[in-house]
Amino acid sequence: MSYRITLLPGDGIGPEVIDAAVQVLEATGIDFGWDRCDKVGTAALKEYGTPLPDYILEAIKRDRVALKGPITTPVGEGFKSVNVQLRQKLDLYANVRPCKSIPGVDTPFKDVNLVIFRENTEGLYSGIENYDERLEIADSIARISRTGSYRIIHFAFEYARKHGYRKVTLVHKANILKLTSGMFLNIGREVAEEYPELTFNDRIIDNMCMQLVQRPQEYECIVTTNLFGDILSDLAAGLVGGLGIVPGANIGDDYAVFEAVHGSAPDIAGQNKANPTAVIRSGVMMLRHLEENRAADAIRDALYETLAEGKYLTADLGGSATTTEYTAVVADRVKKHLEA
Repeated sequence: MSYRITLLPGDGIGPEVIDAAVQVLEATGIDFGWDRCDKVGTAALKEYGTPLPDYILEAIKRDRVALKGPITTPVGEGFKSVNVQLRQKLDLYANVRPCKSIPGVDTPFKDVNLVIFRENTEGLYSGIENYDERLEIADSIARISRTGSYRIIHFAFEYARKHGYRKVTLVHKANILKLTSGMFLNIGREVAEEYPELTFNDRIIDNMCMQLVQRPQEYECIVTTNLFGDILSDLAAGLVGGLGIVPGANIGDDYAVFEAVHGSAPDIAGQNKANPTAVIRSGVMMLRHLEENRAADAIRDALYETLAEGKYLTADLGGSATTTEYTAVVADRVKKHLEA
């Protein structure tokens, strides 16, 4: 099989970690055609007058699958997040973030195996805001729909069934947000009836945060709304080693974008110091989406071996290897696994 994949390197360390992921993915021997779109975010704004030009959306719609590096979002001003725009314009309603303990990555928590499912297109992230200049009051609307709630909850249950998980936990704030979170919770209870073999429970968001830093091993699949999911997914990443090693996917009915979930780290850009693990693991998720499971297993095993060995780690993981050194070791091990 051959695949044409839209490639969005992003900015900061994005091009470096994307190039590393491409090298590891190509080590599988799969025929990839990379549809590279370099102008996105600030670079695109200068040339096209928008951070997300139409040619990128057209490429993803044509290829149906994309691999993306980090893209800087201005804080408090400037253009709207490209990540949010991609999710909304392509209706990528399911944000999927696996957070699993990895051999060789030392953390206070062992045997964590969580997947966070975050609704990706509505809630406070819809960006529906108003500002009353006279009263100096800003409003932000947390819009929740039955359709949006049902499909992300159903997605989480289907994922749990397919991948052998036993429990789904829905996270909400229905004790206070009785209409928005209340509807989300009620729909979760309805969907749970369709999956009698799975255990369903719910947690209030603040309690969920506390429990995840006390006993994360008790949880498996966690589904929630957009803002709560944004917070919980980073918290869960911290349990297993941080954003530098955790993959992410944005999936809809028609398109899928796989991405590194960490920032663009402009302070180390171009210095060959970046850790490409997160985007490589996002590439593994992409391979599973394409049903290339043998190649996905080979990359997973190569990564785990390299991290467990501890000889070729980047600085953020306590080592001194460069991005290119680490990538070369992983790619070589991928080839050996597939030749065995």
